[in-house]
Amino acid sequence: MTSSSLLLEAHFLHIPKQTNLSYGVRLLNCSDCKKETVLRCSGLQSTSLCIEPVDDLSERSSEFHHYGATKAKPRMVFSTDGPITENKEDTNNDILHNLCSYGKLTDACKLVEVMARHNQVPHFPSCTNLVRGLTRIDQTDKAMCILRIMVMSGGVPDTITYNMVIGNLCKKGDLSSALVLLEDMSLTGSSPDVITYNTVIRCMFDNGNYEDAIEFWEKQLRNGCPPYMITFTVLVELVCRYCGSARAMEVLEDMAVEGCYPDIVTYNSLVNYNCRRGKLEDVALVIQHIVSHGVELNTVTYNTLLHSLCSHGYWDEVDEILSIMYKTSCSPTVITYNILINGLCKAGLLSRAIDFFYQMVEQRCSPDIVTYNTVLGAMSKEGMVNEAIVLLGLLRKTRCSPGLITYNSVIDGLARKGMMEKALELYNQMVEAGVSPDDITRRSLIYGFCRANLVEEASQVLKETSNRGNGIRGSTYRLVVQGLCKKGEMEMAVQVVEIMLTSGCKPDESIYTAIVKGVEEMGMGSEADELQKKLRQWKLLREK
Repeated sequence: MTSSSLLLEAHFLHIPKQTNLSYGVRLLNCSDCKKETVLRCSGLQSTSLCIEPVDDLSERSSEFHHYGATKAKPRMVFSTDGPITENKEDTNNDILHNLCSYGKLTDACKLVEVMARHNQVPHFPSCTNLVRGLTRIDQTDKAMCILRIMVMSGGVPDTITYNMVIGNLCKKGDLSSALVLLEDMSLTGSSPDVITYNTVIRCMFDNGNYEDAIEFWEKQLRNGCPPYMITFTVLVELVCRYCGSARAMEVLEDMAVEGCYPDIVTYNSLVNYNCRRGKLEDVALVIQHIVSHGVELNTVTYNTLLHSLCSHGYWDEVDEILSIMYKTSCSPTVITYNILINGLCKAGLLSRAIDFFYQMVEQRCSPDIVTYNTVLGAMSKEGMVNEAIVLLGLLRKTRCSPGLITYNSVIDGLARKGMMEKALELYNQMVEAGVSPDDITRRSLIYGFCRANLVEEASQVLKETSNRGNGIRGSTYRLVVQGLCKKGEMEMAVQVVEIMLTSGCKPDESIYTAIVKGVEEMGMGSEADELQKKLRQWKLLREK
């Protein structure tokens, strides 16, 4: 028997004061309690009587002091639970509170069970904490036991506690127990909420009980449950996902009979689900249902439709949606324009994207940093670097400050065009503006310098990057080394390899071999030999 179990027996159990002692009695010493004299009654199977607790029991009492037990003089009592000292309800509740505070959940469970057996009412807040603690460590059975004791003692667990236990039961797939607990919850005066119903409904769908979930919600509505719109939306979206849009529309009609009507949020969830999966026919079915029931589409609906249409390249339909938006109270927002511009840029329709950008400005819809970054990135990739610089100038005059992505996009575009003087100038502006360059910024500069045959400048950026502790890819080092070897700058090439090693970039032998081979293939055999010798001296290449 563990020390904690002995302590529980010694301090927590209440024992009947009157016991028949008409049986034969003999004295003996308990092997577990060396100095404790015990009377064992041959007529009682597991009953023992503590005559005089001495050193060993006193030590156990002192162990429990910090849990709230007091050193009261023990009474001569009997219990089928073992030798104990009798505690009052208040004392046990103090101990229960401390056990929960110290995280002694197993001992706290035993105490609550013992108190229940002896008609003591446990402290309800402590029971609540105990149930939650047991649920967190996946001791659901014990949590439910404490929950039952609490309810039978007159306590009313709160909704959060019930939700935690029901959630654990659903995770384990024990739907039947979860439903029983849900019913008990209502009877105890603790009302289920949105989370309760959502958890149960999701569990039903996970188990393939689709129609049961629909019937469950209908039953709750008939029993007076508030028509929670969030739960209704979750249910309809799950029906749409597992049973199709047609069945979801039927559920909408059935729930309306029960007084639960969909709002635009419910419809938007269906539109969004079908749009994300490219089910445009089902989208049309949902839109038709919305219009036929007199519900007005909002900006979220239109934006969701536009995003899907742009992704599939249905530009004529996009124009139709936009014309409808202009005629209604749902004017295009910055999010609407960002969706359009991003879709057009991805489709390579940059000129039309720029038109929308200026149309956006004319409509007094201020572009945000996402808008600018999207257009600048597309311009830079298409080589429209001069236009990008002009647009960057406009951006600086607005409330939106250029960020790292903004500068990286334009610097990369300039580097691709070989306009390294402007790229370096923009790099310096970036630093002065307090925007810290990253690996992408420096890699763009290095590649640009190498393409422009400005390998010395690339090497300088590489050294600065290494000194700052920023990482550089092995391919970048290889590019610089090859460029230096091509110009005959072997000493500098060796320095770059040294930087590569000291920066912690340690490629395997195949990369060094590739560097030497690349130099040799460029017709620089002597330079390749010299580099190979150096690498072998550093034991980076093996001797053949």
